[in-house]
Amino acid sequence: MSEPVHIAMADRIAQVEEYYFSKKLAEVRGLDTPALPVINLGIGSPDLAPSADTIEALHTSARNPAHHGYQSYKGIPALRQSIAAFSQRTYGVTLDAETEILPLMGSKEGIMHITLAFVNPGEEVLIPDPGYPTYATVAKIAGATPRPYTLREDANWSVDVAALRAQDLSKVKVMWVNYPHMPTGATVSGNAFAELVALAREKNFLIVNDNPYSLILNDAPASILAVPEASTVALELNSLSKSHNMAGWRIGWAAGKKEYIDAVLRVKSNMDSGMFLGLQHAAVEALKNDADWFEGLNNIYLKRSQLVRQLLDEMGCTYHAQQSGLFVWAKAPAHVRDVAQWLDGILYATHVFITPGFIFGAAGQRYVRVSLCAPEEKLRVALARIREFVAKNRKTEITAV
Repeated sequence: MSEPVHIAMADRIAQVEEYYFSKKLAEVRGLDTPALPVINLGIGSPDLAPSADTIEALHTSARNPAHHGYQSYKGIPALRQSIAAFSQRTYGVTLDAETEILPLMGSKEGIMHITLAFVNPGEEVLIPDPGYPTYATVAKIAGATPRPYTLREDANWSVDVAALRAQDLSKVKVMWVNYPHMPTGATVSGNAFAELVALAREKNFLIVNDNPYSLILNDAPASILAVPEASTVALELNSLSKSHNMAGWRIGWAAGKKEYIDAVLRVKSNMDSGMFLGLQHAAVEALKNDADWFEGLNNIYLKRSQLVRQLLDEMGCTYHAQQSGLFVWAKAPAHVRDVAQWLDGILYATHVFITPGFIFGAAGQRYVRVSLCAPEEKLRVALARIREFVAKNRKTEITAV
């Protein structure tokens, strides 16, 4: 009998864990029953539809037999022009549609492409804590060292630029920022972007703002590229996933100066063969959505956020009233020792899934994140279940005493 064969994993993924939601959602789905269906308030996957014109554009394009072949790695000119018009209209930023915009299959792939294009093994990547876990994971895959910088609630989750400037940043190659911030919902304040650009220029590293939430419950959309001289050290990612209800369509883009966009394209062009033309035609229409469309969308999210806050009140959590994006970020009550364990208890008792903040970094350990991507009727059911759970546990505690 031959010896068993074992193929070792690459060293680059030795310390890379499977994405939290990849594992947890399988567990959550396993709890689903007809009598007590699971209500998933954990992920930010919009449950609403894109605009009617967007869907019709996809249908029309897909019916054309000439539209199913390989496409340009840079996307069609009409899409880049629509992104440029959106950037000007939304952020007051002028972009060259030919050289300063690169459509992506969702902005998440841009995190990988940018890291591979600019970061060498052994270099450092500044990661917000709390922040999107993929920033750190991709840095590890590239052989770089993730270097967290802590965001604090008492500073409105803003970057402490002075503290960073005082550190040795000689090995830093890329810094990730994300405003409006996920998971906290904080928006960029004052001249924060200008201070970050100045720091990146002084310390000679690339700064990337991941900007998919700017149109959700946010009255002042902002782009780091609006800062004078930002183009010398900055890129920005954006997408249609959150703001246009197109998460599953995987349409995003990177924006910045030609030299940096060309570097990202060198990586991207070796990883895919262009975006389906029908999706590009649909994206052109989506980018035409007017202020009334976004007002209607945000009115829905505002009503949902009010219900989520009631749910968090029942749980004894505290939170800031003004938060942007698709989530409400809240601090667990002081008596809770292990937030993840507490939320698992709620999940198994009520079949309501809420994300523990620890997955976003050490600074998120005491927090929870609740998604607004569920209709009001489901949120009302979740609220009723949580209320009943809290009441039962309160009675149990009183009886025990």
